[in-house]
Amino acid sequence: MATLSVVIPSLNDAEMLRHCLAALAVQTRAPDEVIVVDNGSDDDTAEVARAAGARVVAEPVRGVLRATAAGFDAATGEVVGRLDADSRPAPDWAARLDRRFSADPTLTALTGTGTFYGGSRFWHFVGRHVYLGGYLFVFRAVIGHVPLFGSNFAMRRDAWTGIRSRVHLDDPHAHDDLDISLVLPPDAGIEFDPRLHVQVSARPFESWAGFGRRASWAFHIVGVNLREVPWLRRVWRCARGRRDRRRRQRELGLRHPHRPGPLRRRARRARETPEETSRPVNPA
Repeated sequence: MATLSVVIPSLNDAEMLRHCLAALAVQTRAPDEVIVVDNGSDDDTAEVARAAGARVVAEPVRGVLRATAAGFDAATGEVVGRLDADSRPAPDWAARLDRRFSADPTLTALTGTGTFYGGSRFWHFVGRHVYLGGYLFVFRAVIGHVPLFGSNFAMRRDAWTGIRSRVHLDDPHAHDDLDISLVLPPDAGIEFDPRLHVQVSARPFESWAGFGRRASWAFHIVGVNLREVPWLRRVWRCARGRRDRRRRQRELGLRHPHRPGPLRRRARRARETPEETSRPVNPA
């Protein structure tokens, strides 16, 4: 069993943070540590976090990457999960992370998906299938491997230690999950798990200005990283890294555990408990 820390950056998001922490409180496998990074909030973010039993880390320099780095630096778990203040993880979220990382020592990082709450059904559909679907499809082609979704991912703490000096902390427009995705080494085992599920707020679609700002940060940090390692070299290195990882998995007797065949998929579904197949809920 891997020890699990969960890091939640927050800036003036006390009410949404309350719901996120409530969802973590009813996990089927409790996190070993919950860290809320107060990124210079003017509301009662820190008080909400402490009331829920979370450890508060202050990061006065505003910026999501800055706050994420402060939380990852403070984490003590072998695996560090990452949620946003508006994330509401499914009840088996922590248990699924524990299970996946414990079963495969070649797994470096795991990311999942989300559904949206708030706003209209139209924006829920756009968010799920265009915003998230497009993000995973487009940036996978650009990066050479699965991109991490900042509202729902986890990575090994020693992997973070290895890339800590390479993330662009001094760039005020750095998109944190993409920057981390881009600086991970080519042989890192990065996977997408569609059952690693959270609910996230539809507020990115409240205004075109807010949506455009997020998009501009994403393309900016991709450009910064591609100037350091050109695209073709990056894609080739990642392909070679995947081959090396599959070789390590075979040596460990873990031949393609992330791509089970039909018989193994049916057997796995038969073994799963109702907890594992339940839909995410809003515990608040």
